[in-house]
Amino acid sequence: MTNERRRNTVMAQAVKLVVVAAMLLSGQTPALAQHVYPSKPIRIISPFAPGGGNDIICRTIAPRLGENVKQQVIVDSRPGANGIVGSEAAARSAPDGYTIVLVPSGHAVNASLYRKLPYDSIKDFTPITLVGSSPLVLVMHPTVPVKNVKELVALARARPGELTYASSGVGASGHLAGALFETLTATKMVHIPYKGMSLAAADLIGGQVSLSFGTSASVMPHVRSGRLRALATTGAQRSPALPDIPTVAESGIPGYEASLWYGFLGPARMPADIVQRLNAEIVSVLRLTEVRERLANEGVDTQFNTPEEFARLLASDLERWAKVIQRAGVRVE
Repeated sequence: MTNERRRNTVMAQAVKLVVVAAMLLSGQTPALAQHVYPSKPIRIISPFAPGGGNDIICRTIAPRLGENVKQQVIVDSRPGANGIVGSEAAARSAPDGYTIVLVPSGHAVNASLYRKLPYDSIKDFTPITLVGSSPLVLVMHPTVPVKNVKELVALARARPGELTYASSGVGASGHLAGALFETLTATKMVHIPYKGMSLAAADLIGGQVSLSFGTSASVMPHVRSGRLRALATTGAQRSPALPDIPTVAESGIPGYEASLWYGFLGPARMPADIVQRLNAEIVSVLRLTEVRERLANEGVDTQFNTPEEFARLLASDLERWAKVIQRAGVRVE
């Protein structure tokens, strides 16, 4: 071997030793250093149409998450079939942390609402974290002679089948909130489904229906204008955005809770270290004041938890709503 070749070999070995030493000092191993996560853009699937609550949450979180992980985070809208289309796309993605999906609490409901899903709502997903919850608001037309939940229950029992409640469709959150109310109060009302909450609110304001369990964004402007009367919210605790309105539970229906929630899932079998990294980075975004305020404007109370806690919430909701749906005989073909 010539002196020049010997010098080149020694220099190459020295460079390798320096690189390995640097990686060890930073807490990495050479193998891990070649597979740093994330090393390419992350995709967030939003399984509902652009402009809705799910989409707004995704687009609020995505750029801040991208800043945290130093990669582009893309929102991919995949609407259709009450979130099933986008959820299926996420379930079929590689479990490498580069595709996640933001689902609402309807993800747990769909398992009982539809006869057959193209995925298992539990087994085909990896829980990452809760993002927030949004209580519905029980509102009445002012001509209905009740001022609180107890009076509503008394009226519904005295006039079974006469009171009507509007929702944005069969199996929608407002429909199931009403079905749960009937179950826990032993009352019978008539569900009137609409193609969207705006149509339901219009008929409620016009007096064609008696009441509704609507989203804060869809009904509170009409409450403030005096065209509707708010009786209660459906959360486990009072909403920070509506602190003066009692919950249904504290109004005399213990155990009642029918909030919407939103949370991130990934495909099944995601590596634990990637799940923990995503959880930590998303939670850090949710702690930002600007993010909390933006979500509050959409009626969402920011919340977060561990992957294990989110898994328990998902399983609990799936079981709870299965019972409500079975009792009410709700089914979407």
